[in-house]
Amino acid sequence: MANVKNAKKKIKQIEKTTKLHEQLKSTVKNSIKRTDKAIAAGNKEEAEKNLKLVIKSLDSAKSKGLVHRNKVDREKSRLTKKVNTMESK
Repeated sequence: MANVKNAKKKIKQIEKTTKLHEQLKSTVKNSIKRTDKAIAAGNKEEAEKNLKLVIKSLDSAKSKGLVHRNKVDREKSRLTKKVNTMESK
């Protein structure tokens, strides 16, 4: 355990940012799963709506350094390609 005041404060700050980062990563993963489910179900409107959320959350995670920029670009490209090749019902 830290003995110095600023070290104790830093521990609190790290815990807070860790929690926020975990939430953002969870949001990214869940939105990707929702988009994939909509694609599998053949619901193009839902897939397009979820794709916008995926792109937004991936860009946010990329700006914070949680996910590598190449992975973000790859995920966005693959999902966009899947949604664009869908036939609307």
